[in-house]
Amino acid sequence: MLIARHNAILEIARQTGRVSVDDLAKRFDVSPQTIRKDLNELCELRLLARTHGGALLSSGIENVGYEARRIISSKEKADIASKVAEVIPDNASLFINIGTTTEAVAQALLQHRGLMAITNNINVASLMRGYSQIEVVVAGGVLRHADGGIVGEAAVDFMRQFKVDFAIVGASAIDPDGSLLDYDYREVRVTQTIMENARHVILVADSTKFERTAPVRVGHLSQVDTFVTDQCPSERIRQIAKEEEVDLIETGEVDGD
Repeated sequence: MLIARHNAILEIARQTGRVSVDDLAKRFDVSPQTIRKDLNELCELRLLARTHGGALLSSGIENVGYEARRIISSKEKADIASKVAEVIPDNASLFINIGTTTEAVAQALLQHRGLMAITNNINVASLMRGYSQIEVVVAGGVLRHADGGIVGEAAVDFMRQFKVDFAIVGASAIDPDGSLLDYDYREVRVTQTIMENARHVILVADSTKFERTAPVRVGHLSQVDTFVTDQCPSERIRQIAKEEEVDLIETGEVDGD
């Protein structure tokens, strides 16, 4: 797990774009060797990129490693998942796409009955396969080794066969204008198809997604029916949600303005 100092280093990197060994050693009153070890561990998780004398925040064109994403905001993701599980009734059909937050939703749905879960996420399929009250349908296509996601045109064609009650989708980043962003255009094509073929689209994303960027546009917040997050720090996003009649649900404490 990320230690408190690692989280603090990441927060500094988010604010400034880069960090230096000497500055961090002074700030935390530890040796430069300790900071170098911290930076190396964060770089191994692909949260930072090492430079001479310090590190940079990872590039916006490549996603953070899957295991690292599981760790980031894990409690917030579990709270989001619990709220989504309250929205999904028994005997519903649903899409669950790729992502650590959607995986947390799958975990929260395991006690539901009569579900038909269609997914392009091998991790979700593995999680749900042992529960006889849930029918699991797995998309065909190219298996992405990095995270167990199934992508490509075959997956798109497969998803088009269905019209489901709910789609549970995530996003790698949320732009201030309401754009939903991701990294792999092949994954984006599948997500777009999932959203087009569901009666009710539920976006699940923790508040760190407001701090990130990614190069491929999935869609817009206006295409979502319900948005579940731990906290929405953007007044502009709140306004978009209100104007587009998106049900914004926050599971965490909201800071007063």
